[in-house]
Amino acid sequence: MGKLNVTHLRYLTKEDFRVLTAVEMGMKNHELVPTMLIASIAALHHGGVHKILQQLSKQELVAYERGKHYDGYRLTNAGYDYLALNALVSKGAVHSFGNQIGVGKESNVYTVTNPEGEELCLKLHRLGRICFRNLKEKRDYHGRRHKAGWLYLSRISAEKEFAYMKALHSRNFPVPTPIACNRHCVVMNLIGGHPLNRIYEVPDIEQLYDSLMNLIVKLGNCGVIHGDFNEFNIMLTENDCAPVIIDFPQMVSISHLNAKQLFERDVNCIREFFKRRFNYESECFPKFDDIEKEDDMDIEIGVSGFCGNDSNQDDTKSESENENNDDDDDDDARENVSVGAEITTKAAAADDLDLDLDVKIDALEMDEKGAENAVHESADEKDCGASIADSFSDIRSYATSTASTIAPNVIHARIKKSLHKREKLDARRKCVAKGEASAVVRRRKENRNVIKECTSAGSLWA
Repeated sequence: MGKLNVTHLRYLTKEDFRVLTAVEMGMKNHELVPTMLIASIAALHHGGVHKILQQLSKQELVAYERGKHYDGYRLTNAGYDYLALNALVSKGAVHSFGNQIGVGKESNVYTVTNPEGEELCLKLHRLGRICFRNLKEKRDYHGRRHKAGWLYLSRISAEKEFAYMKALHSRNFPVPTPIACNRHCVVMNLIGGHPLNRIYEVPDIEQLYDSLMNLIVKLGNCGVIHGDFNEFNIMLTENDCAPVIIDFPQMVSISHLNAKQLFERDVNCIREFFKRRFNYESECFPKFDDIEKEDDMDIEIGVSGFCGNDSNQDDTKSESENENNDDDDDDDARENVSVGAEITTKAAAADDLDLDLDVKIDALEMDEKGAENAVHESADEKDCGASIADSFSDIRSYATSTASTIAPNVIHARIKKSLHKREKLDARRKCVAKGEASAVVRRRKENRNVIKECTSAGSLWA
């Protein structure tokens, strides 16, 4: 989480960025990416990949770690920054890098310039800091996932904020102009002004208060609530002291369960700040019931913000997504529900077949258990041999009839599934990084050395 140093960016080659991209792709389903997998993704010579990884590790763009089952590399924050900056430079959105102008619990803000020399603002999302780690309670970035890496969550946060800014800017809201977005980086125009928390004198306090309250109501009429509308996320321009809103990842819909609470919190934050800073208190302030929804921006950009979506929000989203045929995860879930009846009717025969097979197999197992109990009892009571023999004959005849009823395609599917599972286990056992000591071999060597030291120490004391 340290400062961003772009000194080595100009000296990296295409092969270096290719290896960094390979590590990034491998981290989609690997906590530590083995060297063999990196070489196969990068499509470079194995020795060349190993040498490049060593150089990138010295520059702290990747980190080599020893895991429980295997060793590998992971992408650091600096390496992820370099990949995003290289993509933005290739697009022509960024040409030079400037100083850091802001730090928050979720992001760092820098000044950059485009090829025309215009000064812009670059926001790097940095999730995972100690001061803000309860992300599942505050954001809905995980979706249906139970776990996710900080780099991936930072990317989702940046994409959401870029989408929110585009929607707000298209509706003439006073927000920064979004320019480009790549991974966890968002490029926007630089606002010439100061945050409201650093302002102590305003030409017209009443006008500023009214404009801020009108912005809260206007956002609500569009179907969204800022969720963090305070003096730290409001900037005033130098020329006319006009307010500009920033920081949007926490926006929620007005149909959210806690929408009224969040709306009132935004209003109270402004009222308390004006009372504390300017000694201004007004009895006129908006209420949640005053909102009249005029736009479906929350449905358009999928605003939610917190975990646990409201039922009204889900119903509204389902209606709009059925009309627009979106490809979101919620839409997929609703399509599965709508097609559930057809799937149930088509699979009725197969379910009946599986049920009959399960019933017969359970009956066979119960009869076999009864036969085993009968055999044990026959050791104590020898006069029950005839009944036990009859039961064995019944079981054998029943087993023969049951085996004959299993369909060949069911047997083929079971065998194919077991073979596929065995192949996956064999491939996992063979996943060992070449050119480096295997974690299993390393543990064996360490244990062997410990045993030697213990035996030598025992001989000395003897």
